[in-house]
Amino acid sequence: MDYDVKKLLPHREPFLFIDEVLEVDEKSIVAKWFVSPDADFFKGHFPDFPIMPGVLVLEAMAQSTGVLGSHIMKQTANKNSVYLLCGIEKTRFRKKVLPGDTLIFKSSVISSKRGIWKFKCAAYSEEELVCSAEILCADRSLNE
Repeated sequence: MDYDVKKLLPHREPFLFIDEVLEVDEKSIVAKWFVSPDADFFKGHFPDFPIMPGVLVLEAMAQSTGVLGSHIMKQTANKNSVYLLCGIEKTRFRKKVLPGDTLIFKSSVISSKRGIWKFKCAAYSEEELVCSAEILCADRSLNE
């Protein structure tokens, strides 16, 4: 599957955490990201024991939901329409993410109400669950 993630998300390096969309349909997505050992956040988190910050794992999961939302709504990211993170519930971290890991993100739609979407999300490394959460996103204009 060939999706240009940069057309579907407003994020750019070094804050783009999706390399490839593996599967997507009207209800779910599977995406991946290679966690480069050279990522800047490893320099300070932690210098002698590098671990990817959990908040960035959540951001990557949210980005996968943004791609799914763009696919469902058949639109690209632009200043008039962008998916914004508006809530995180039921979050659990189960495994450290280390330099060189490849993360697989799986997200599916739970509900959509008044422009707010709720997704069931999970991140995996080598088929082991790293993080799970319910993520809420809203389609909004950047001009609002």
